Order: sequence, then C-alpha cells, then structure tokens
Amino acid sequence: MIINTGQRTDIPAFYSDWFANRLREGFVCVRNPYNPSQVSRYRLDPSVVDVIGFCTKNPAPMFRYMDLLRDYGQFWYMTITPYGRDIEPNVRNKHALLEDFRTLSKLVGLNSIGWRYDPILLSDIYTIDYHIRAFSKMAQELEGYTDRVVISFIDLYPKVRRNFPEAREVSPEDRIILGKEIIRIASEHGMTVRPCAEGDALAAYGADCSGCMKISDYEKAIGKRLVVPPRKGARSECACYLSCDIGAYNTCRHLCRYCYANAEEEKVMGNSRFHDPSSPFLLGAYMNGDIIHDVPQESWIDRQMTLE
Repeated sequence: MIINTGQRTDIPAFYSDWFANRLREGFVCVRNPYNPSQVSRYRLDPSVVDVIGFCTKNPAPMFRYMDLLRDYGQFWYMTITPYGRDIEPNVRNKHALLEDFRTLSKLVGLNSIGWRYDPILLSDIYTIDYHIRAFSKMAQELEGYTDRVVISFIDLYPKVRRNFPEAREVSPEDRIILGKEIIRIASEHGMTVRPCAEGDALAAYGADCSGCMKISDYEKAIGKRLVVPPRKGARSECACYLSCDIGAYNTCRHLCRYCYANAEEEKVMGNSRFHDPSSPFLLGAYMNGDIIHDVPQESWIDRQMTLE
C-alpha cells in the first residue's frame, strides 16, 4: 500500500522527529478531520507499506533520519517557488532549498523526486516576466536532479480568499502565455511539465496533463509493478492516486498565504501546543470515546513482475 504525508501539512519540515518515532515504533494514528472520534491506525512496516509519498518545502530535517526509510519505497515532491516572505512568511531561503533538492535527489535517486513550482499567482510584483526569469534560473539549478516539474495556478478556495484577500485568478490567456514559456524552459533542462488539475489546455504545447502522482510514478520510483485497488482522485479534476494521509490540517507553520490546508494563523499556532513528538498522533493523544480502526494493509507489489 501507499502512505502519504503531504496533503494536510509538511511533516518533513516541522514534524520529522515525530515521524522518525512513528517509524521506529511501527505505527501511526490519524484522526478523521471531519469526525475526530474515528481514528485510523496504520502499520508502518515495509512488508505492507510499498511507498511513502512526501510533499515538502523543506526536506532537510529528515536527512538525519533517512536510514529509517531505507527499506521503504519513496517518492518526494519538493516545492520551490519564487515568492518572498510577503507570500511565504516562514519558508527557508530559496538558495538553500535548491541545494537541499540536489542533496535529496542524490539520496533517493532521479526517479524518486519531482519539483513543484506551484501555485502560480500573478501580481504587480510577481509578473509573467518575473516568473519566466525565476523559473529559468531554478530549472538551470535543478537540471539533472529531476525530470519533472509540476505547475498549477492559484485556486481561490474560501480559506485562501480569507487569508489572501488581494489574490486574484490567473486568466486563461495568461495561463497559456506563461505555461508555454515554462514548458519550453523545462524542456531545455530535461524536464517534463505536469499541470496539476488544470485540464489539458497545455497539452498542445508539450505538457503531460495525465496527472502528477500516478501509480506509474510510484512504480517508476520503486522499479516494481503495483496492483492497486481503485480510488478516486482528491478532486474531480485530479487523476492522482492519493490515499492514507497521516497529517493533520491547521498544523503547517510555513503559513503560506495561498494554503488551502490552514484556516488561519492563530489556529495553526494554537495547535502547536498539542503536538507531542512521542505521541502516536500528530496532534494530541488517545481520548475517551475514540473508535480505533486498524486499517487492513497489504503489499500491492506484483511479485511476478519487476520494471526495468
């Protein structure tokens, strides 16, 4: 099976000690965000967990724990954008992040890492020309360390509108103008652009619009075929295979203004006091009334076939 860590928070950046303890103890508990008394308990054991998927803006805190991941398949997406602290208040220096990306690529291999340059937003500061220059510089720095880059344009969910009221939609015309340039630059540096839940408008210009985290991506990362149960994407327009996320909403302290997983800064910082690195839960602990469900788990690897 596949365990994901990055749909609700950034575990490598802020909770690496906790995650290392979960790997050592061999299990993790996750509250249903919509029904908190319902708890899913997952085994963390490479005999049943074929791949762990990560999505992070800062993998460095996990580097000292990579030996704990040695027996697991891994796939990492690392987000590096061109925004300053006006948009991403607590994200590390971008030059350091580019170096971390190269380090991570060397640790896990080219097939197990991708770059996310998203979400793309436009403003008087972050213009189309600004993005083209920034993307070109970053792509040059990451050449040879990944073969894919995911892009998306900002989605104005209610949480985003509240936390980032001056944000505006990127017009279809601007999406094409910027998308074409990004595709061209990425190709020059050995990368394929994968739009995330953006339809197929950029396919005519060379983008791979089939999804950014498909089963074939996990298979390529581990070099083995997976026989998986059917599952819908996170959104109707999403073709990715995302499941079993062990994070919690309102816990990412990057506090990016475009984030859909945080309600507001006060709630995020308030939740911090409920985090215990030794707990089975990212926030809090067992409570009276908890209904524990031990999730059935099995390896999805097809033992009859290994991919080249």
